Amino acid sequence: MTSRLFDLDLLKTIVMVADCGSFTAAAARLHSTQSTVSQKVRRLEDIAGQRLLDRSHREVQPTDAGETVLGYARRMLALNEELLDVLAGEIESTVRLGLPDDFVAGPTTHLLSAFNRQHPQVKLEVTSGLSRDLCHSYDQGELDLIIIKQRKHSRAGVACCPEKLLWIDGHNAQSITLDPVPIVTFPPRGLYRDDMISAIEHLGRRWRISFTSSSLSGIQAAVAEGMGLSLLPARAITDQHAVLDGHYGLSSIDSMEVVILHRPTADARVQELAELLKGLLRQ
Repeated sequence: MTSRLFDLDLLKTIVMVADCGSFTAAAARLHSTQSTVSQKVRRLEDIAGQRLLDRSHREVQPTDAGETVLGYARRMLALNEELLDVLAGEIESTVRLGLPDDFVAGPTTHLLSAFNRQHPQVKLEVTSGLSRDLCHSYDQGELDLIIIKQRKHSRAGVACCPEKLLWIDGHNAQSITLDPVPIVTFPPRGLYRDDMISAIEHLGRRWRISFTSSSLSGIQAAVAEGMGLSLLPARAITDQHAVLDGHYGLSSIDSMEVVILHRPTADARVQELAELLKGLLRQ
């Protein structure tokens, strides 16, 4: 059987197309032509023996096989860059860290900056996003270390602590008295969404989704402007929010926890950073 090798240039091309959602935008980013980009993707599909991109939608989307190839492609491209850096003597290792949006500020940023200064030859790559996306990237081998939020006892980690959640409303334009109660929330399957709905229904109140965002800053801004109430960890609450106390009958939510995950065989620097992050959870 003839061996087939995946050219890194072809892999870089399909990653760019998937990230941009179109061949035209990818061509511009790659300083190439649309026809050249299309040819490279077709060549990669010939090597893979199946279609990798679905072109029938307005935005180009990966097929199931394409998702698999993209996961490996990102890792292979990252390893290639890491190898070049190592050979150039610029780095000794890479630590790929994933964090929820509400951790990307204050104490966490200070800790990561100190880690960078202490280990100048360690390449620290930080990705922020929703916990479910971070879990997926971790399982695909794209991240070495993650902090995620989950329902208690969903997944074992190297450290965990309860997640304190608070009901919040706009400081100057409260929504809790409206009927139906407007809710600002993350997308379906996002954390806290079902908990909010259940708690409001338990009060016998009607509700409606007034604002949905996958961005923490979007949730924060919408609540601050009086679009509705929401449920967030204490670290994500600002002076533009009003914390709703027990006067309104809203039940406390204690079903969530924060977990740190890394593989047992993780690099020593990954384990060192994990130990430092554990300190944040104790605060």
